[in-house]
Amino acid sequence: MFIVENYELAVVLCWVTMLCWGSWGNTQKLAAKTWRYELFYWDYVIGILLFSLILGLTLGSYGEAGRRFIQDLQQVSAENVQSAFIGGIIFNASNILLSASVSLAGISVAFPIGVGLALVLGVFINYFTMPKGDPVILFSGVLLIVLAIVFNGVASHKVSKASGQNSRKKGIVIAICAGILMAFFYRFVAAAMDLENLESPTAGMMTPYSALFVFAIGIFASNFLFNTLVMKKPFTGEPVNYSQYFKGSFSTHLVGILGGIIWALGTACSYIAAGKAGAAISYALGQGATMVAALWGVFIWKEFKGASRFTRLLLTLMLILFISGLALIIVSGGN
Repeated sequence: MFIVENYELAVVLCWVTMLCWGSWGNTQKLAAKTWRYELFYWDYVIGILLFSLILGLTLGSYGEAGRRFIQDLQQVSAENVQSAFIGGIIFNASNILLSASVSLAGISVAFPIGVGLALVLGVFINYFTMPKGDPVILFSGVLLIVLAIVFNGVASHKVSKASGQNSRKKGIVIAICAGILMAFFYRFVAAAMDLENLESPTAGMMTPYSALFVFAIGIFASNFLFNTLVMKKPFTGEPVNYSQYFKGSFSTHLVGILGGIIWALGTACSYIAAGKAGAAISYALGQGATMVAALWGVFIWKEFKGASRFTRLLLTLMLILFISGLALIIVSGGN
């Protein structure tokens, strides 16, 4: 299987993770023109599952190093399968809430608040589970990101107050719930992998490729419960049903599947990089997606159009703090 050999390449893959995790929300925004997010989400989940399988059968089965994808799945212990599967369930619950927040408040609000909160909590959880990197520099970077989240929340509140958009307030509350849940999923998946010895993984543990596949199965299986509930009891609008999903056009379904593929590519890069970068740093850099999503929302989707000069200043400070915080996180891994 393909294995990262140095920290520099691991950081590059973490940046790919950041771009992918921060960009998949654009497919939801595109689909939203004709498609409810609850219906979009089914295609998104299918895209994740398909990509994880294809990746396992290609890069996960390439070369002589490590265990090949099928071989790895055959030897993994029930305990580690359960851990990665639970990670998928937790992620799916959080991501459905995040999607609801995007539909209510936009990606420039939902991602910085929801995913940013997940970043902060997740770094603590992953670091104390698997310490790697200079803690002073790492948590200094986290502090800057916390400040960036606060600035984004204040900016969003000012826009909501000026426009009377109560949906933004509801979206912020849902984003906070999503962020708290999202902070925990990565730890379960990382626990199922032998990140210290990818060339010759411990018996019963998984490689990143098989862990991603089991994780994706957890997402897909739990979607029958979580997304069905949201379809019947939506956060906003009328209930939707499965007959509406099957009436969707081929191109509409493809947009959702593309969104899942983009997210799964980013997740695969994060898991593959975690061996050299460490789980906390790999996770934190990936969750820098908040900055990417904010840029999409502000400059492409114009979600803060007409905002006051002070609000625009807050958004600028948010981006500066995010970039500075991410830079410190990268530096921490080299110490």
